[in-house]
Order: sequence, then structure tokens, then C-alpha cells
Amino acid sequence: MGQKVHPIGFRLGISRTWDSKWFSERDYAKNVAEDLAVRNFVKRRLANASVSSVEVERASQQLTVAVATARPGVVIGKSGTAVEEHRVALEQLTGKRVRLNVLEIRQPELDATLVARNIAEQLEKRVQYRRAMKQAVQRTMRAGAKGVRIVVGGRLGGNEMASRSKEIQGSVPLHTLRALIDYGLAEAKTTFGMIGVKVWIYRGDVVPGKPGPEPIAAPAGVGRTRPGGRGGDRARPTGRSGRAQVVTPEAPPEETVSPESAEAERGAAAPADRTES
Repeated sequence: MGQKVHPIGFRLGISRTWDSKWFSERDYAKNVAEDLAVRNFVKRRLANASVSSVEVERASQQLTVAVATARPGVVIGKSGTAVEEHRVALEQLTGKRVRLNVLEIRQPELDATLVARNIAEQLEKRVQYRRAMKQAVQRTMRAGAKGVRIVVGGRLGGNEMASRSKEIQGSVPLHTLRALIDYGLAEAKTTFGMIGVKVWIYRGDVVPGKPGPEPIAAPAGVGRTRPGGRGGDRARPTGRSGRAQVVTPEAPPEETVSPESAEAERGAAAPADRTES
């Protein structure tokens, strides 16, 4: 029988880090339960914000919660009012001071959790499962992934007999520890039962001393420009307002000519004029 290992837990400390960063000997069980409650609260409260992961870091009496989302404008709100409400709600839940950071996922197509959630939402809208899987694979490979694997299981298409279907493109080396593989799971609640969706995305290798794949999440306040149309460079939605900031290219500086250099140029050109005459 095949023995399955979770691809993220298999690589902790090698090519991935932990989602909870703290150490405790006495209150270990209490902190684990609190982390689980925080994650469930955030994902339930921000169900429409495309939340991928929630990282928790602990100090003595302070929690730092980092929410990675593809829609930071929904989390932050207008003028930052929504993010303050979320922070206060987390403080009431935990009874500690909470610092809430919002990370923007620049490429949702490379996040396995968001890809799985997207397929599950399409299945709930009665989209054909083969079409949803193939489109997701194509978008992920176009975004720069080296390999993707999608498995869907359940009463596919409303059949009475449950079955599994998978779509694979590229390479997904599950046995290679240095391979950076993201894994995501989602469930589609349809009228004929629950359908599970699993996604593996391979983005490259993490080798010590060499640059690895770029992270797909960055702080929401940090803008990233990309080539635009006739108006110059175009920035992605940044800042608390979530509006795109248009950056026009600056004109090159005008060359200034000093009087001494101009006089020297006229003196050098004068002998040439006399010889021609």
C-alpha cells in the first residue's frame, strides 16, 4: 500500500519554514489551540478575501498575525478601518495585544491553496470538472511554475459511483526535499455531495548559496511597477486605498554647457573655417 506524507510537513526546516513561530514548554497545548482558533477566525471572517495562509508569531504578551491574501483591499478596507476592526476582534479573542500584517499574493496562480479553492468554487457552480482542472493547470504553467498536479475526487459529474480524476503537467518531484512544492486542499460542497480538490505546485529548488524561487507574497504597502501602455509604467494596486498608482517616466535631464567649454569649442572650430576659405 502507498504511504502518503504531507508535502509541507515533509519539508519543514529544509525548504520551508513553520507557519507558527514560537517556543513554549508549559503552555504548548494552549498555544496550539489558540493558533487554531486564530486561523479559523480569520478564514471565517475573511471568507471572501482569498486568504491563503495565516502565520502566527508570539512574543511575551503579543501576537503577530500575518495574513497572506490575494485581495488586500478587502482586508485593509477604506483608509485602513477594516484592518483595525480585525485587529481589535483578534485581541478580544485571544486577550493579548495583536499586531496584524497583511501580505499581498502577487501571483495567485502559483498558490496551491487559492488554485484549489478556485476549482472548488467552479465545481459548486456546476462547471465541468475536466474543464476547470485543465484551465487551472494552463494558468499555473503560464505563471511560471515548473510543474502542477491536480487531483479531484468524489461524485464527479453527479455520478452515483465516486471516482478520482487527475491532471498533471510538468514535473512534481515529491521525494526531493529541496524542491519547493506548495500543497493546497479545498472542498466543494455540491448538491450531490462533497468533492475534494488537491493541488501540488512545483516552483523550483531551494539550494543553499544560490538564489531560489522568488516569494509570491509581499507586504501590501509595497508597490511593484510593470510596463504599461502609452502612459508609461503602471503600478499594481498599492497602499491602503487599493487604487493603482500611475507612475509617469521622468524626462532625461537637460545637458548644461558651461561658458568655458562653449568658448573652447568656438576656438577649435575657428581654424577649420579659415582653412576652408
